[in-house]
Amino acid sequence: MGLSVADDDKTVDLARPSRSSGLYPWVVFSLIFALMLSDYMSRQVVSAVFPILKAEWDLSDAHLGSLTGIVALMVGVLIFPLSVAADRWGRVRMLVASAALWSAATLFCAFADSYGEMLVGRFFVGVGEAAYGSIGAAVIVGLFAPERRASLTGAFMSGAMFGSVVGVSLGGVIAVNFGWRWAFGAMAIIGFVLVVAFRTLVNESRIALYRHPDDVQTPSAADGGRAPLSSLFKGVAVISTYLGSGLQLFVAGALLTWLPSYVNRYYDLAPDRAALLAAVFVLLIGIGMVGCGMISDSVSRLDHSKRWTSSIGFCLASAVLLFTAFSLEPGTLQLIFLGGGAFFAGGVSGPAGALVANLTHASIRASAIGTVTLANSLIGLAPAPVVVGALADRVGLNGALHVVPVASVLAALALVIGNRYYAAGLKNLSELTQNSTNDRSATT
Repeated sequence: MGLSVADDDKTVDLARPSRSSGLYPWVVFSLIFALMLSDYMSRQVVSAVFPILKAEWDLSDAHLGSLTGIVALMVGVLIFPLSVAADRWGRVRMLVASAALWSAATLFCAFADSYGEMLVGRFFVGVGEAAYGSIGAAVIVGLFAPERRASLTGAFMSGAMFGSVVGVSLGGVIAVNFGWRWAFGAMAIIGFVLVVAFRTLVNESRIALYRHPDDVQTPSAADGGRAPLSSLFKGVAVISTYLGSGLQLFVAGALLTWLPSYVNRYYDLAPDRAALLAAVFVLLIGIGMVGCGMISDSVSRLDHSKRWTSSIGFCLASAVLLFTAFSLEPGTLQLIFLGGGAFFAGGVSGPAGALVANLTHASIRASAIGTVTLANSLIGLAPAPVVVGALADRVGLNGALHVVPVASVLAALALVIGNRYYAAGLKNLSELTQNSTNDRSATT
């Protein structure tokens, strides 16, 4: 059966591909993942040059933390409205615009002559990156079956860590050998190249052809096919997921921002070598996102409620390992515990995205995942650099990081509460879906 679609002002008659013709979804996933790498390369490259900027501009740790925190803050402020806009006006268009903006803003940072100018550039990096994670995840979730969602969401979110690895390590090497301005310039160029590739290969029409059946949605709000935005906050289970994910990402955000400075100060390494060592732990965070997502999908294949149990375990493992690590003196044993804690630090990302997808209506999925990312930003990624930096000015960086695992314990508690109300959350979604279907039938 044919399907007519509009693509760049031309109407094309296409046969809907079978579910077995699954190459294109993986192409889309690869490009979205690559842009996620670029997103965090641009975001975290500044951490690699903290020691250089601190000396050149005479900045405090709080000032340095704000250069990372302002990005996460803008993500927190803008992610929800931009995610809603993407659900209504086109997710692919929003992805392209977002990537182009953060790349341009990163290039601006390369020409900054003061802390104030750098802060302005970082502000617009945050504006560009604000909704990318939520929209990208919504596109990916819509292309694949539910039993793959924790793995694929975790893999996509791990792009943040892998991008951070490349941003911090490559940025540190470039900064030492060519100057810190070239570190920002290189990240901007990579972003622009990926924008062109994505725009060339991906469009709304082809995404619609490969959408998974449970993501098919009515594009018009007027016909009753779209769930109300208020349903994003209906039920203890979904709210607990937002809270637990955000608290755990506080831990990941603290490690992402401050590990380069930590190994620089406590292991007496030059900025480039410190960046490379810190990159190993950031890489472990990314590997943990993928691995924990796969573990969660595996144990919950027959019972999706077990995603809660696995997420709670990831949080508690992170808390114990990191608390132990920062209680030890610098050395091999500390690095081993730090690596273990890093592995579990972002482990809830995949399961949290899958749980929210299961608890919310498909028509507002970008908005739902945007709400998770909003919580991750406002509760975790935005305050973590600034809070840890302010504490470090008073008690030292090791003392500040020693307190960070408390957030993992609080995250586990929030997820325990969410687990108790999961069945009620699924019931709410079933009623919402039925009401939406009835309203649509009455309208037609």
